[in-house]
Amino acid sequence: MDSSKQEKFGIKHLLMLLASIAISVLIVVFNKEIRNLQEYGYIGIFLIMFLGNATVLIPVPILAPLNILLGGVFTNPLLLGITIGVASSLGELVGYLAGYSGSGIVKSSKIYKKAEAKILKYGLWAIFFLAIIPNPLFDVAGLAAGALGIKWWRFLIVVMLGKTIRTIAFAYIGYAGSLII
Repeated sequence: MDSSKQEKFGIKHLLMLLASIAISVLIVVFNKEIRNLQEYGYIGIFLIMFLGNATVLIPVPILAPLNILLGGVFTNPLLLGITIGVASSLGELVGYLAGYSGSGIVKSSKIYKKAEAKILKYGLWAIFFLAIIPNPLFDVAGLAAGALGIKWWRFLIVVMLGKTIRTIAFAYIGYAGSLII
């Protein structure tokens, strides 16, 4: 996690930063079309959640999957939770790549400095905790993890564990709620 080991800003970093910005802009522009993917079942939900989490610091309303989670529309809450957890985690790699690119988009903000301090102090446990709780500011943790040079696969594993545990819990709550109603 030593940021001094990170490469100097080069073309690879610039391309990663531009790609993460382009993905965020495209998701905002095509938000309505993306939400319509829920008609395709688990694959559609996977795509919605991947794309919804691939934005960097731009909130994209992804309420359709949240309604499904809380409404219990799908009959297999375990599969739904795993699908959403994996998709969300893969989408978070975009923020990680933006941080890895060395971009100073939010490095001076208090939230970034706080996330960076927690990651430096607690390592991957801080990222796991931030992933397991519902957290709209998780992008900042991804930016910090990338900027600190945490290996992408370690970041992905920890995020996937945290988000999958959380989404499985929500899926079962939604499923249980649908049985009561």
